[in-house]
Amino acid sequence: MKALLIIDVQNGFCPGGNLPVPEGDTIVPIINRLIADGAYDLITASQDWHPANHGSFASQHAGAKPFDMGTLSGQPQVMWPDHCVQGTPDADFHADLNTDAFDYIQQKGENPAVDSYSAFRDNDQAAITGLAGYLRAQQVTELDVCGLATDYCVKFSALDARALLPDVKIRFIEDASRGIAADGVKAAIAEMRQAGVAIVHSDEILAD
Repeated sequence: MKALLIIDVQNGFCPGGNLPVPEGDTIVPIINRLIADGAYDLITASQDWHPANHGSFASQHAGAKPFDMGTLSGQPQVMWPDHCVQGTPDADFHADLNTDAFDYIQQKGENPAVDSYSAFRDNDQAAITGLAGYLRAQQVTELDVCGLATDYCVKFSALDARALLPDVKIRFIEDASRGIAADGVKAAIAEMRQAGVAIVHSDEILAD
């Protein structure tokens, strides 16, 4: 059972959004080709889904500016611009993304006291989402991960997939993802590879 996990391809992380990833929208046609190819038995996606008072927002801390470093529940925390607030257009999936093909959507980041980069668990690792259980129930044996952003939510999702699904082959689709900073992307790919996540290109998948 092969599954695709699409991380946070939402308006908020695309050009024009509140926390845009450079060229974030350019991965949408690549992901749509992967979906249309029929290489996957299951299409899953994560969706950042923050309450308006989320503690990772700079607006919730007096004197804080976006991208300052602060703390949240005792953990180091980047203070982000308000983004992907529940029910707003910023939180919607990109309009061109083939969401009709989605079998399962995992919303994340709903607890205002902790951030959630990974689709599998909160940053403090105290709360696990339903995604790993769903994939186990579907008897997934291979999981390909892509989306936004490589150096944050994609990386942490791939690493948690490796940790929480030890019997599943995990791959990161490099060209179907975009990151915030070049150095961060390079480091994230190295960290994923070190953890046993394979690095692949969409052409390899489409050619199979």
